[in-house]
Amino acid sequence: MPMSVLVAVVAALAILLIAVGIATSGQGSGITNRLERYAAGKEKEKPAGAASESIGSKVSQSAVLTRLNKVVEGRDFGANLSREIAAADLKLKVSEYLGIWAGVTLGTPVVFLMLSIGLPALRSPIALLLGFFLGFMLPRFWLGRRKSSRLTAFNKQLPDTITLIANALRAGSSFLQAIELVVRESRPPVSIEFSRVIREVNLGLPFETALENIVRRVKSDDLELMATAISIQYTVGGNLAEILDSIAFTIRERVRIKGEINTLTAQQRMSGYVVGGLPFGLAFFIYLGAPSFFDPMFVNPPGILGLPAGVIILGMGVFMMLSGFMAIRKIVDIEV
Repeated sequence: MPMSVLVAVVAALAILLIAVGIATSGQGSGITNRLERYAAGKEKEKPAGAASESIGSKVSQSAVLTRLNKVVEGRDFGANLSREIAAADLKLKVSEYLGIWAGVTLGTPVVFLMLSIGLPALRSPIALLLGFFLGFMLPRFWLGRRKSSRLTAFNKQLPDTITLIANALRAGSSFLQAIELVVRESRPPVSIEFSRVIREVNLGLPFETALENIVRRVKSDDLELMATAISIQYTVGGNLAEILDSIAFTIRERVRIKGEINTLTAQQRMSGYVVGGLPFGLAFFIYLGAPSFFDPMFVNPPGILGLPAGVIILGMGVFMMLSGFMAIRKIVDIEV
């Protein structure tokens, strides 16, 4: 085995071990740890002997990550990333996610080097740069997809949840009792988010603040409408059950109209993905099969403004394809 391949394999394994260690490290100790466990839900009980044996290792493993997490979350970037992680319902701290992000970013070019044994084209600087960019984007794409799918599931369940709260209020329950009923009867992610509201109130947080927290976590316009109506009713009074019924009807109609729009625009959205991705996919496969096929594009002369003419043409083509893709996305993105 060549020395370069051996170094690549060792580096990939080291990065993988670092990422796994960060993801499975402890979550802190003391009062803060107990509050975090309570806010995150009940954990499975462990034998006393096993717990006492693992205390020392957990504290030593998580001490550095805890300090790093406090520093990161104290900044605007860390606070925004923390809200995104909470919206995606990931059991990770900001420092842990950043560690996995760095591991994937550095590990993807290493994987390309390993695959270059059978595909020599992946050993070129352009392919390694593409691997670095791909590794940098993958964790963000995964986080965005998880957050988007969770938000979609939440919005679909929200009308039935609001109706359940309204019926519980008509039956004589208080609002907190209605929320507890939602937690018992609903499915995730609605049950998870509203259970956090109950736990925050039990920890002494004002109810209005707990509602603001769930709105900030979920980022749902429908939920914000519900929270605003509840806050206004708490201030000026009124029949909250009737208000919630009106909100539930409005949300159901909006969901129905969105479904019809998505059905009517499905072909156009798929056309945008095909038109935007086909040239890049075709160029990638040509490069794998014949790495020297694009060499004439980077020869100077001929040149334009001191740059190879092929580079200028490629840049203009990429710009036009991205512009067309964004135009198609803007056309089919219909607000309801």
